[in-house]
Formats: sequence, C-alpha cells, structure tokens
Amino acid sequence: MGQHGEHRALVAARAMGSARVIRLALVLLFLSGMAQAGCRQALSLGLDVSSSVDDGEYRLQLDGIAAALNAEPVREILLLGPDAPVRLHVFEWSGPENHREIVPWTDITTPADLAHVTRILLETERRDAAPTTAIGAAILQGYAYLAPHADCWQRTLDLSGDGASNTGPPPETITEAQRPPGVTVNGLVIGAGDLRIGDARFADIKELSSYYRTRVIRGPGAFVETALGYEAFAAAMERKLTRELASMAVGALD
Repeated sequence: MGQHGEHRALVAARAMGSARVIRLALVLLFLSGMAQAGCRQALSLGLDVSSSVDDGEYRLQLDGIAAALNAEPVREILLLGPDAPVRLHVFEWSGPENHREIVPWTDITTPADLAHVTRILLETERRDAAPTTAIGAAILQGYAYLAPHADCWQRTLDLSGDGASNTGPPPETITEAQRPPGVTVNGLVIGAGDLRIGDARFADIKELSSYYRTRVIRGPGAFVETALGYEAFAAAMERKLTRELASMAVGALD
C-alpha cells in the first residue's frame, strides 16, 4: 500500500471513530515495519475518590474500567502486536498527598495479562481518602508515574473526576516545563446530580467540561470525554480508550 496509503487509512480511523478501521490501521502500522519493538503506549488512569464520590460510584469506576478494557473493540486493539504492548497503570487520587496505586504498571501482551488486571480492578476495595479534590497534585503525580517510561511511543495520563480542584496547586499553574516531553493529559468528566433533573445534569457537565478543557488537559491531541453520571462511566471509558488507541496509531506516522 505504501506510506501514503497507510497514512490515509490511519486518518480515516481517526475521523470515523470506527474500532474496525482502527484495528486495520494498527495492522498496517505493524506490517509496514515502522513500528519497532518496545512499549506502544504507557497509559495511566487516575480516578477521583474524594468525598464527592460515594461507595457505589467508586465501585462503578473500577468496574467500568474493567468492562471497558474487556469490550471487544478495546480488547482486540490492546492485544494486537504483543511485541509492542500497551503498558497500563491505574491509581486513585483525592487530596494533595493522597494517591494509591491500584494496578501497577503491566504490559498487556496476552489475554492472561488483561485477565490479571481485570481481577485486580474487580477485587479492589475502597480505603479512606481525603475529602478534598486536588487535580493539580494528581497531574504532578501522574507525571511522576509516567516519567520513567520514555521508551514508550506515547505516554498518556487520564484523569476522571466529577468536580473542580479545591486544594493543592491549581492545575492551571502547572507549567509546560513540568510536563515530561510528549506526555498527553486527557480528562473524563462525570456529571453529577439527580437523573430526574436532566437540565441540571447537562449544565454541570458543560461547566466542568469547560473547566477541564481550559485548565486540566494538555499535550498533543489532548481531549475531554464525558459521562452522564457514574452509571454511564463504562461506556465513556470505552469511547475514550478507543480514541486514545486511534490517536496512538495516527501519531506513530505523523
């Protein structure tokens, strides 16, 4: 097909948002010989566990990640090209000093690796956390987690949350000099409020999404995904993972 044809396929994958086209694009990438052995993408998922998140919502986040990772489109892309795997990591955050690793860095090379991560997520129980929301500190902690993985083609930090930062360094004060080269910070905004009050829920999401776009996300191709409440978290996480994997494929040839 040649590099130009492969590039067109990758651009189509990004534009169409089709998991099937994304998988084809990744196949072309590997077959082209441009993909070298090593880590395809280091992906760290950071979950808000502050007081705005109750026990049921906490469970929906962890179960939602497990469901999204095992959704057929995401699973197929994750397991494609085991010689250049996705390196996955999950942590939770609340106050400035409150960070806990849930899933240590794990290369997803086989179904057994994915099953291991899934088991950890499903079996993790909630622990006490600070009541505050320190997004800036979570960004800096995510940078620290990602910094050693410079061998990966891409490094991505995902922060999920349902509120603005209210303690610690404001996220907008974190400078570009503090961001490890090439690291992208994406956001997953979760709407709050009563499901019966649709207008309030949409207004909350619009405001918080704007906050994340202007103060939280950064780096190449950064974006914000939204979930209409925690009950929609799994579907939003699946969309976000699919888009990130597509971005990795396109970025590899850009």
